[in-house]
Amino acid sequence: MTTFTDKELEYLRTQRLGRLATVGSDGSPHVVPVGFRVGPDEDAIEVGGHALRGSKKWRDLEANPSVALVVDDLEQVNPWTPRGIEIRGLAELQEVGGESFGPGWDVAWVRIVPRRIASWGIEGHAFSDAGRRRARSVSGG
Repeated sequence: MTTFTDKELEYLRTQRLGRLATVGSDGSPHVVPVGFRVGPDEDAIEVGGHALRGSKKWRDLEANPSVALVVDDLEQVNPWTPRGIEIRGLAELQEVGGESFGPGWDVAWVRIVPRRIASWGIEGHAFSDAGRRRARSVSGG
């Protein structure tokens, strides 16, 4: 089984902004918007950022690699048509190569290896049987 379905990959490639959730050293949640892309092997998500290595999210991930990323939007408002993907997994901190995200991006970046994926409105309309929220465990790379 592949990590993402074809429709999930298609959706993720149309999006560039997600919300990354980490856990602070005191146990408190921390959620921030981040730029991301699908990894070249289509088995992970890559997150970059400006001054990433000095950020709270980087410190959080150094202490606890458990992470969640939500990518969602409204396909349309009338009728209300939400869609999105929640990816839970483990973060692998990368010290070099982040400049490939674009000019001014930190050389550090994060690879998220999915362990659980939930999507809605991707395989079909969010309120249809095909598109209802479905969660599954995956074996990450």
